[in-house]
Amino acid sequence: MQESVMQRMWDSAHLSGGNAAYVEELYELYLHDPNAVPEEWRTYFQKLPADGNAATDVSHSTVRDHFVLLAKNQRRAQPVSAGSVSSEHEKKQVEVLRLIQAYRMRGHQASTLDPLGLWQRPAPADLAVHHYGLTNADLDTTFRTGELYIGKEEATLREIHEALQQTYCRTIGAEFTHIVDSEQRKWFQQRLESVRGRPAYSPEVQAHLLERLTAAEGLEKYLGTKYPGTKRFGLEGGESLIPLLDEIIQRCGSYGTQEIVIGMAHRGRLNVLVNTFGKNPRDLFDEFEGKQVAGLSSGDVKYHQGFSSNVMTPGGEVHLALAFNPSHLEIVSPVVEGSVRARQDRRQDTTGDKVLPISIHGDAAFAGQGVVMETFQMSQTRAYKTGGTIHIVINNQVGFTTSRPEDSRSTEYCTDVAKMIQAPIFHVNGDDPEAVLFVTQLAVDYRMQFKRDVVIDLVCYRRRGHNEADEPSGTQPLMYQQIAKQRTTRELYADSLIQAGRIAEEAVKAKIEDYRSALDNGQHVVKSLVKEPNKELFVDWRPYLGHTWTARHDTRFELKTLQELAGKLLEIPEGFVLQRQVAKVLEDRAKMTAGAMPINWGYAENLAYATLLFEGHPVRMTGQDVGRGTFSHRHAALHNQKDASTYLPLQNLFEGQPKFQLFDSFLSEEAVLAFEYGYATTMPNALVIWEAQFGDFANGAQVVFDQFISSGEHKWGRLCGLTMLLPHGYEGQGPEHSSARLERFLQLCAEHNMQVCMPTTPAQIYHLLRRQVIRPLRKPLVVLSPKSLLRHPLAISTLEELAEGSFQTVIGEIDPIEAKKVERVVLCSGKVYYDLLAKRRAEKRDDIAIVRIEQLYPFPEDDLAEALAPYKNLKHIVWCQEEPMNQGAWYCSQHHMRRVASAHKKELFLQYAGRDASAAPACGYASMHAEQQEKLLNDAFTV
Repeated sequence: MQESVMQRMWDSAHLSGGNAAYVEELYELYLHDPNAVPEEWRTYFQKLPADGNAATDVSHSTVRDHFVLLAKNQRRAQPVSAGSVSSEHEKKQVEVLRLIQAYRMRGHQASTLDPLGLWQRPAPADLAVHHYGLTNADLDTTFRTGELYIGKEEATLREIHEALQQTYCRTIGAEFTHIVDSEQRKWFQQRLESVRGRPAYSPEVQAHLLERLTAAEGLEKYLGTKYPGTKRFGLEGGESLIPLLDEIIQRCGSYGTQEIVIGMAHRGRLNVLVNTFGKNPRDLFDEFEGKQVAGLSSGDVKYHQGFSSNVMTPGGEVHLALAFNPSHLEIVSPVVEGSVRARQDRRQDTTGDKVLPISIHGDAAFAGQGVVMETFQMSQTRAYKTGGTIHIVINNQVGFTTSRPEDSRSTEYCTDVAKMIQAPIFHVNGDDPEAVLFVTQLAVDYRMQFKRDVVIDLVCYRRRGHNEADEPSGTQPLMYQQIAKQRTTRELYADSLIQAGRIAEEAVKAKIEDYRSALDNGQHVVKSLVKEPNKELFVDWRPYLGHTWTARHDTRFELKTLQELAGKLLEIPEGFVLQRQVAKVLEDRAKMTAGAMPINWGYAENLAYATLLFEGHPVRMTGQDVGRGTFSHRHAALHNQKDASTYLPLQNLFEGQPKFQLFDSFLSEEAVLAFEYGYATTMPNALVIWEAQFGDFANGAQVVFDQFISSGEHKWGRLCGLTMLLPHGYEGQGPEHSSARLERFLQLCAEHNMQVCMPTTPAQIYHLLRRQVIRPLRKPLVVLSPKSLLRHPLAISTLEELAEGSFQTVIGEIDPIEAKKVERVVLCSGKVYYDLLAKRRAEKRDDIAIVRIEQLYPFPEDDLAEALAPYKNLKHIVWCQEEPMNQGAWYCSQHHMRRVASAHKKELFLQYAGRDASAAPACGYASMHAEQQEKLLNDAFTV
């Protein structure tokens, strides 16, 4: 290529602007046909570093950055002729820049990360100067450093290479070049390279590091001596976690953070409780000795317990909360995010400066559990973002007993999944506490500046087995031979400080004795603990404590105000163009408001939300199609047909109203439901709803129902008023779109732990939603919501029923049938009621009464008895359901119905009408469905 082209590109002060686009166009052309670009450009493109080990492609950002860098270097030097551009020195200069980029990209692969020294990793060939045609003779040649932050614009190749080795190939392995944003990449380059990856710390900082390591090691040794062989899932081998957490808390506090929520599995949890949160060691010892926690009928093992406390930082008091967590490892991650989002909403913290989430993971779980990916995916979405999470991986290199990397994952590192959201990753040798401190400071500063997730991979080891009763050498013989010889992190660091003259040996011994003495005396061992915390930092749950179960609550709402709110729901901004069917929906709602049409389901729902907002309760609703509603019934979010803008009437009811959040979620059930659980446990005054697209999809979130929603109160005393709407009903849509698996929820029900309801009218859902918030009792609510009933001509209500009614757990016969003629009562729940009603009316049967059970748990035996009381001549009582016999409510609820029936009349025997037992929830053939439906209706009237 002639000088006129390349010289103009390099001399331009705007290479990163318009000319950068020209370079990218050339590069795109080169990718399609290398011979289509001038030879000199082709040569330069061929020399650019590739992304990855074997890839031949280079990202456009890499191309752009290289030529921006070349241009900047060229402008620093004196003008040169075209001939000098191609000089031997200039060619070597380009290779030096390639060497620098290679270290930034792959230096981590040559780092010393494993404290045990067992990792066998060949050094990448492209980290050697010879790989670029450079020789030993070039080591003392001066080259421009480009954007290598070593304090000078020119340096010898030897100096450049040593700086790169020190920065990227010691005990820190930094991965950040996968980040697309060049500002972030340059930020990391500057922070790492300017101090060669190892800043100098004062003796005071080093002494504090040693004190924290002494505490971490001291607790484990103390517990091991006092309770030998007892499971504690100790932190031995990963003690650097304690100074790491300490630094996050103190540094975040200096930024003005007021709350930090931490989620972690059991490894090291007891150590964090005592040495970070300040839990009294005496309380922990009581748990080791098996003393029951007052007020919990179930309780949980000590290494699943949560805790909260306040600590003092340079920026003021910080509230710490450790989330309760079952053994389902990573499931706590989205729960923490939900709790943090609720706290941020309460503080009106839209940027995430005041509340910070920390997730502590195990290496095998981080790589293996799908909910980790789901949680990363939600990190920047409108509904779920929290301003970035600091992830800490306690990488002890063993997943239970699986230690071979080729068995535990398919990626180079356990943390590679984080690259999907371009999160920077810092691998750090856990036996280098100062390196751990440095990457922690980097992580906090990055999160606070860029509001994105960051990962610290704390590479350490597990000194004991999976638990303290386990013998690990049976499955990891070589690893544990090395661990047996391995000196502890504290010992190694103490020796290094003593040898450097930073601390006296007597002072080291004194730290050990002081800590042990504090444990013996049952004293708090966190010096920054606030003994009288600021209660304004807490969520006030007192109004919701101590309430017993009540089915009814006054959910009436003044009719005139209801109509005024309804009018607000119908107000649309000027120029906002609605889609034709949506406009018809609003026209019908205007008629409903005027009393000219009955209220349908979708409108009753919206009115329930409006009244709760009016009474001061925030409302949050998420799910995969909640704005419109999967069945196009809700239309709480309206879309402008002109410009695709959205308008939410529920956000525009009146000035200063509580927050109304409505988000169509990404396609996740497990993480999203766990997030909403965390949100609801932290925002007791709000109505928090998750709606499944179809009720069947809740299967993907079963662990959340099992481990948190159904049992959280009895294991941990954790109250939660989360509402779940699960569309359910047999309309011939096959096994994947019929059943929300009602039987699974009923099987989980006991001790008034949650509510399971199947409302059948708009007024019922209206009052049920209102009851959930207005009543001070906080219990999860599972609603088997309808599909076809959303538009059923009989599933309607009046405005007066909304204003004056209440939720009815049982709805008796509504037709004017003489009670003395009734010989058969059919009990049912949900959509099948309307099929039974239509059949009874068509056959003009006046000897059959139909009773709806709208609340299946807690089962309303008294209300059912009251509904049966008028029927003195009863001979038959039948339970009718659409679900197969082994599913639905039959097996879990029949004993309640039998008890009521026998109390009404001893000889009454409860009979079943429904589908036969089935392995699948429903059939997929329309003809078979219709046949089964007809049979179960006939059985209800004849069995």
